Amino acid sequence: MGFSDELRKIADDVYQGIFEHPFVTGLGEGNLKKEAIIHYVKADFEYLNAFINIYGLAIAKSDHRDDMTYFHNQISFILNSEIHPHHNLCQVAGVSYDEVQGYPLPPTADHYVKHMKSVSQHGSIGELIAALLPCPWTYLEIGHYLKEKYKPAPDHPFYDWITFYAKEEVDSVTSTLREKLDKWAQNVGESEKEKAKDAFMKSCQLEYLFWEMAYRVEEWPFSLEGKVKQA
Repeated sequence: MGFSDELRKIADDVYQGIFEHPFVTGLGEGNLKKEAIIHYVKADFEYLNAFINIYGLAIAKSDHRDDMTYFHNQISFILNSEIHPHHNLCQVAGVSYDEVQGYPLPPTADHYVKHMKSVSQHGSIGELIAALLPCPWTYLEIGHYLKEKYKPAPDHPFYDWITFYAKEEVDSVTSTLREKLDKWAQNVGESEKEKAKDAFMKSCQLEYLFWEMAYRVEEWPFSLEGKVKQA
């Protein structure tokens, strides 16, 4: 069993919780509230900007050109491919993609980004990959789970979102990151692997909380002017 297999086994309860989260089941059932969809896209747009930054740090920590090329190509994937599921969500919510860009991160998303950036700046390349991996891996499994459970037809409101994350390209991202993490783990001690496991598990937990944040339309309790926001 590879290191990434061990991590997936440890995190199984979190993955199952994500599959059963009402935002995720709402994607499958096609009945999400407009406010939750918009809140998700606002946060995810900024989250993916941070993901691009972290791929840049991965390039800086890489010793081989093959790794540098891979992380460079992943930046292109986010910029040119991962906008498509966002467009699907915006279309359902009745807003343009430009309207949901440039907003401050809600508390949970802010915490998630800071977690990933801290690990990426101060940890090893293995810890960096471990912190990144739950995002594509959980989305890949969500895509397959929703596709198999709900069998969405092309007229399903979230058909494009579900099929995007169930496709081979996302599988390839996950598989390659897992291979890189497994290879790294073969050459380090237990203390290094424990740090990577901690980074992975925290990211898994924060993936779950990201869905919760969107579903609850989580915001900071005080506005920038210091006033309490009204419910």
